[in-house]
Amino acid sequence: MTIFISVAAYRDPELGPTLRDCIARARYPDELRFGVCWQHDEAEAAPQELADPRMRVIDTPWRESRGACWARAEIMRLWNQEPWFLQIDSHHRFVEHWDAKLLAHAERSGAARPLLSTYAAGYQPGEPTPSPDLATRMEFGGFTPAGIPGFRGGAIGHWRDLDRPLRARFVSGHFLFTLGAFVSDVPYDPELYFLGEEITLAVRAFTHGYTLLHPPEPILFHEYTRAHRRKHWDDHVRALGVEVEWHARDAASLAKVRQFLTHPFIGAFGCGSARSFAEYEAYAGISFAHCAVQDATLQGSEPPNPALPPDWPTESRVWRVNIAVDRHSLPAAALHAPQFWYVGFHDALVQEIYRQDSSGFELQKLVEGGERIVIPREFRSSRRPITWTIWPVSKDGEWLQTIVGPVETGA
Repeated sequence: MTIFISVAAYRDPELGPTLRDCIARARYPDELRFGVCWQHDEAEAAPQELADPRMRVIDTPWRESRGACWARAEIMRLWNQEPWFLQIDSHHRFVEHWDAKLLAHAERSGAARPLLSTYAAGYQPGEPTPSPDLATRMEFGGFTPAGIPGFRGGAIGHWRDLDRPLRARFVSGHFLFTLGAFVSDVPYDPELYFLGEEITLAVRAFTHGYTLLHPPEPILFHEYTRAHRRKHWDDHVRALGVEVEWHARDAASLAKVRQFLTHPFIGAFGCGSARSFAEYEAYAGISFAHCAVQDATLQGSEPPNPALPPDWPTESRVWRVNIAVDRHSLPAAALHAPQFWYVGFHDALVQEIYRQDSSGFELQKLVEGGERIVIPREFRSSRRPITWTIWPVSKDGEWLQTIVGPVETGA
């Protein structure tokens, strides 16, 4: 049952609390082994948790850091054949007996090579750990101008009724649980910087025969705002004495990711041979060459997608829609610290085409704004959106009144 836990930490005051909570809430704390890349300033004291004999620590001055993927690659060198591997960031909180839950879900999946991953629900440092009442999945968020997919978190509405993990298309860098053999099967490319880490992991893991899965219940929580810590791109500028600025590493990394997505190869930092790159595109419903996504992928339904003709990437188009509503048309509870707003688009048969909920900073800006609320959305679909729907969820988890309107002609 031993789990090797990879923790990349860049000047993060949450490192100590994360390690402490991870151990305290484990069912089998003696079976945990940690690999920590502690990237820090001279004036930043080491968390006392790093003295724990379960810790294997790479002590790195922050100026020598090369980014998150480099740190994760370094940590993989500390793996000592532990049968299980968990990769997290240095800013997490955990549910009770998180380790036993992950082991049970991996076994329950029936997969020879299970890989459980998702974008976890959020928490705020200094506040109590949230109640484990939101199971999450990863959803397609859009392509960058360079053709690299980005993702967002979504809710699994029926998670309490599930008796197994859900099949997934994508992999999160901040929460990845799988066999220890993943370290040798899918080693991290230290030349990647940040964006593109997750899509390359998903493709490489899938082609190495791993079954991508979402846990059917909450396991841990992640801090998303970055407000409580220094960022790599804050420090790695010429004025602070670094040899290579962050944007130079980022540019080289983006070029490498795009080259991989358009000219895939089998190799140490490339694809495996258990499945093909084309099989991943068909499974996930993505065409990297055309920067196109299938409707089922946009809807976030469980893969695999329904079979489509080979020309599907050229049959879809981009829809740009601005949803505009008056503040007084929303329920009062939708404006007072709501959890999130469902934002979806439907076709003539009232079937969902695309969903991108409003949460976090976007939602905060909307509820604090003026009398006219505008929500911009852009998505690709072969089906024409006819209506949009806003369905707020209150801070207590109650689904409130829906607001439906027509998508303007010519969108």
